[in-house]
Amino acid sequence: MKNEKPQILLVDDDKTLCALLQEYLQEDGFDVTSLHSGDEAIARLIQHTEFDTVVLDIMMPKVSGLDVLRTVRAKSKVPILMLTGRGDDIDRIVGLEMGADDYLAKPCNPRELAARIRAILRRTHQEPLSNNQHYQLHGIVLDSGSRSVSVNGQVAVFTSAEFNALRFLMEHAGHAISKQDMTLEVLNRQLDAYDRSMDVHISRIRQKLAAMGVVDVIKSVRGMGYQMLTERVED
Repeated sequence: MKNEKPQILLVDDDKTLCALLQEYLQEDGFDVTSLHSGDEAIARLIQHTEFDTVVLDIMMPKVSGLDVLRTVRAKSKVPILMLTGRGDDIDRIVGLEMGADDYLAKPCNPRELAARIRAILRRTHQEPLSNNQHYQLHGIVLDSGSRSVSVNGQVAVFTSAEFNALRFLMEHAGHAISKQDMTLEVLNRQLDAYDRSMDVHISRIRQKLAAMGVVDVIKSVRGMGYQMLTERVED
């Protein structure tokens, strides 16, 4: 990771909450910019790429957080953590399906928010593994050093969470991996009760691989987690 303070963009129409979170995060070592509308966030993120992570409230008037997420994700891979209502499971799932990296329910503990941001930064800026390890299976070629993936010779675009999940599965191909272990490895946090984040990330990986001609290579292991098969299942 760079030596300077991580650049965080905080987007929430609640100005009071923004001020409180900004103060806490800045005291905790982050450089925070606050915006209070979706259209401001889109304009800033399209024009500038200096942010290391975006903290994005879903429920904003006019241009919602999901609108921002959809627009930005089409142009940028900047990590995005959603702030959602505590009972808004559908919004969380939709947000993850649209490419958000993680979520946190509001009202949130500033300390937990800082921990989630650091987890995202760790997996996004992690140093290349020794020997720039490559994994190759089913036409998927993953380079852990450059954090790049190609599928059947075509460049594939994955979010940081999706990349880490795919790498972990390929590294342990043939072995079942629990959701607990995947959440800890991929999201750098413990698995919460009723947390479907990994399910959605795996679903997106499957969709992207299928769109590039690779299907049925990630198996769901009932009551446990997932497994990257070493051989494709033939019809």
